Amino acid sequence: MKLAGFRAAGRTSYGAVADDGIIDLGRRFGARAADLRAFIAAGLLEAARGAIAGASADHSLADVVLLPPVPAPEKIWCIGVNYPDRNAEYRDGSDAPEYPSVFVRVPTSLVGHGTPIERPRVSERLDYEGEIVLVIGRGGRHITREAALSHVFGMTLCNEGSVRDWMRHGKFNVTQGKNFDRSGSMGPWIVTADEADPAAARTLTTRVNGEIRQQDSTDRLVFGFAYLIAYLSAFATLSPGDLIVTGTPTGAGTSFDPPKWLRAGDVVEVEASGLGVLHNAVVDES
Repeated sequence: MKLAGFRAAGRTSYGAVADDGIIDLGRRFGARAADLRAFIAAGLLEAARGAIAGASADHSLADVVLLPPVPAPEKIWCIGVNYPDRNAEYRDGSDAPEYPSVFVRVPTSLVGHGTPIERPRVSERLDYEGEIVLVIGRGGRHITREAALSHVFGMTLCNEGSVRDWMRHGKFNVTQGKNFDRSGSMGPWIVTADEADPAAARTLTTRVNGEIRQQDSTDRLVFGFAYLIAYLSAFATLSPGDLIVTGTPTGAGTSFDPPKWLRAGDVVEVEASGLGVLHNAVVDES
C-alpha cells in the first residue's frame, strides 16, 4: 500500500494512494488515528485494507498538496558516508568508517513532494542528496540485526538538502547546514514493507534538471538497513514513525569541480525502484 499525508480544501489528512487518486483514511479512522504517525503506532494497516476495499478515491492527486508522510516524527536519524565511494569524495585521506556517521534533522527542514525547497538567503551553497528512508513500524531497544527488518513499516524517499558552508561552522557537527527551514524534502508517500521488501536491493537515482547526478544500489551500502536499526537502537529507543535516512551515493553537487550548487528554477528528482519519484523545484528564500 502507498500511504501519503496531504492537505485538501484547508484540511490535513492522510490516505491510501490508488492510481491518480487518494482514499481519505483520516476521515475513515477519525479519532483512532489522527495522522499517519498515529496510524502506524496503532497498527491499523490491515484495517485500512478493509476500509479501502471497493472504495473510490476521495481526491485526485492533482487536487491535493502532498506533505512529508510522517508528521512530527519523534526522531529523524540521518546517516552520512554510507555508500562505498563517499569517503573518498571527502579527499581527506581517512580510512573507511568503522561506525556510521549519525546526525539528526528536524521536521521543519523538510517539505513534501511537489512543494519547492528553498535556497536560503545567507548561502549560495544549497546541495542535494538523494536517499532512501526507513519508516519504523514496531519500536524497540537493543533490536538484533536478525529481527531488525521486521521493525520496518515501509520506505519513502528524501532529498536531504544540505547547506554546505553552514555544515562547517562548528568543529564537530553538521547540524546547522542540515536543518535550514524547507531546505529538503520527503515523500511522495510511504510504500509499505509488504509491497517493497526492505531486504531487496534497490537502485537509487538523483537527477537535477533531468541529468543523472547520483546513482547506486542499496546492496552496496557500507552499513545496511538491518545494521542501522540495530546500531541506533543500541543507544536510543526506536518508536513507531521514526525515520532513518540511510545515506546518499557519490555525485552530490559539492563533489564537482567547480561545485554544482542548486539555483532557483532547478528541479531535483529522487527515484528508487519500487518507491516512486520525489520531485521538487528550487526557489530562493523570500
